[in-house]
Amino acid sequence: MDPAGVDGTAVSARAPDPIGGFFAEMGVLFVFAVRVGRAALAAPFSRPPWREYLGQMWFLAQVTTVASVLVMIPLGVGVALQIGSLASQIGADSYSGAVVAFLIIGQAGPLVCALIIAGVGGSAICADLGARTIREEIDALETLGIPVLQRLVLPRVVAAAVVCVLLNSIVMVVGVGASLLVQVYVVGGNAESFLRNLVQFSQPSDFLVSALKAVVFAVIAGIVASYRGLTVKRGAQGVGDAVNETVVLSFILVFIANLAITQFYPLFVPVKGAY
Repeated sequence: MDPAGVDGTAVSARAPDPIGGFFAEMGVLFVFAVRVGRAALAAPFSRPPWREYLGQMWFLAQVTTVASVLVMIPLGVGVALQIGSLASQIGADSYSGAVVAFLIIGQAGPLVCALIIAGVGGSAICADLGARTIREEIDALETLGIPVLQRLVLPRVVAAAVVCVLLNSIVMVVGVGASLLVQVYVVGGNAESFLRNLVQFSQPSDFLVSALKAVVFAVIAGIVASYRGLTVKRGAQGVGDAVNETVVLSFILVFIANLAITQFYPLFVPVKGAY
């Protein structure tokens, strides 16, 4: 069973060097992503498995919400301490809120959600689909004429995107709140100045781009996890290897996507506020 329409192992065999093998794998993954996109366009004209969509959303929300919040709290505290200390040294205490807005809203929030979705949710998705693959359930579904991409892959990718956007909203509130508390009660800053600069230097497009990042990162993690799960080899050992590869590859692609979006965003949206 080769969901991408190309034998990924054969492609890797033709490129023995690590760099060539990586780009060959990216090509096969891109073909798989295109097929998932076509399945998404055809989904509204079919009978979507709503129970599968809702079940995957509930599952991902359960396994990622607490972890995301627990990761974001110390991150927000660390950002506040570092920014507060540096700002006090250069006499720019009032601008700490603006820096926190840039770091948490634009960078830390979406990245934390993406890493949790990829590390926790993505590994679960890969293990689930990998177990189905080695039990030949995927082949049975194809034999029955059931579209695997629409039935199994698309619900997991959409669930990851929806949950990641909601998680992003939660972790932004938690991160900014933790930074505010530390700034006021530990660093000795002013809450009014913090919030005033937070509002002055942030704009609605920042939150929209943050949500866009969360969606893109979650789609990347979901597609990678589904691809690796459906191309599992060597039985149970292959499932474990695929889970590890899913997490590593998802992290690499998420950081590349974050770099690209961060670099292109200022070209289309002017900076708000003036120092």
